[in-house]
Amino acid sequence: MQSGSAIIAQRMDSGAATDGTADDGTADDENMGGETTTPRDTAEIRALADAAGYDVVGEVTQTRVEDSKYQFGRGKAETLAERVKTSDARNVIFDNPLSPQQTYELGQLCPDETQLIDRYRLVLEIFSQQAGTRRAKLQVELAQLQYELPRVQAEIRLEKEVANERRSRNGLGEKEDRRITDIKDRIDRIKSKLDSLSDVGDQRREKRREQGFDLVALAGYTNAGKSTLLRRLADEMAFDSDTHDDLHESAAAEDRLFKTLETTTRRAEIQGRRTLITDTVGFISDLPHWLVESFETTLTETYEADLVLLVADVSDPLPELREKLQTSLDLLDGDAERIVTVLNKADCVSGEKLDERVSGVSDLVSNPVVVSTTENDGIDALRERIVDELPEWQTDRLTLPNTSETMSLLSWLYDHARVEAVWYPSESEDVVVEFAADPAIAERATVKADTISA
Repeated sequence: MQSGSAIIAQRMDSGAATDGTADDGTADDENMGGETTTPRDTAEIRALADAAGYDVVGEVTQTRVEDSKYQFGRGKAETLAERVKTSDARNVIFDNPLSPQQTYELGQLCPDETQLIDRYRLVLEIFSQQAGTRRAKLQVELAQLQYELPRVQAEIRLEKEVANERRSRNGLGEKEDRRITDIKDRIDRIKSKLDSLSDVGDQRREKRREQGFDLVALAGYTNAGKSTLLRRLADEMAFDSDTHDDLHESAAAEDRLFKTLETTTRRAEIQGRRTLITDTVGFISDLPHWLVESFETTLTETYEADLVLLVADVSDPLPELREKLQTSLDLLDGDAERIVTVLNKADCVSGEKLDERVSGVSDLVSNPVVVSTTENDGIDALRERIVDELPEWQTDRLTLPNTSETMSLLSWLYDHARVEAVWYPSESEDVVVEFAADPAIAERATVKADTISA
């Protein structure tokens, strides 16, 4: 048995009236086969519709074997079409993917100009609205083309079947093949451009490490509170835009899906560690592999980070929380040594239920940090954990002549390391510097020190 649902929606700036039957969020569920079932939960698809700018005015759900022609059974599909007609809305959003044939057949039942949108197309619409940077726009275009390609191929097969019934061979063929070739060529060109941007990202990350920064990435499902956590951890500090073109003055924090589509990076001084924290695009349930793949360059920020904070909403029901954590770990390649799990929204769960949630995910994640970003609870403990989990720094000591060159090196160490102590021995004219730094920074400091003469 498969649950299916469709919501009838209008653009928020339109003036269509509601149908008066399901605008309170209740489902009109029909169970086929006499089994006892629970109506389909439409909360997420409604939230996605809201994020895309739609106002939901009704919904229709059904639990039955999927109909290859209409997805719903014929009767339920006709009910849906009638509700679209009486609601005056012109958008129907399906929580499941629609095949080209289902899209065509449902379109024949619904009023003219009704737009049929499945889950994947809706997500792509949100992505397109949110894309701001060149990389994000390219990623969205790639995902749209990868969504479109199999549908164009299916449409062409259907057209050829119809054409073969009506005429001889010389109707379709070359023209339609060019459509497919064109899409494939555009996919290849975009992938090439994204590879170039990925190279730029690699260079940027390497330059930041050379400057003494630790790199921390935030990952997790959309609406888990990553953007709010970024604001809690980060300092308000400006950067040279030529080097840090993904740094913004602030990271938006709203209770809205997909508010963060492209990466946003902010600086944080965490117990003397100069850190750059990057908020990445949020995951979402039931996304196909090809769509996730389209955002691989964004996920690279997590693959290449020194540490990943996997943020999850601890107020989710335990089965959903477990599923989201497992999917996130799979997307992050399961590199548990680099991942600290942050269970957010602790203020939304009672103490007993919170303990149950933490215990219930203990086999998936070890020693998670429980926080409430809205209440600013647990953030100090998280900072301590971040420092504990970051690559270990080495402590070194340099004895240098008291010259202007030494003062320049000392200034460089303050910018790239944590200077523990500086003193001037009374019996000499030297300067002694003790500092902690990344091994690569410590090595560079030693090389610089060797060039200073008394």
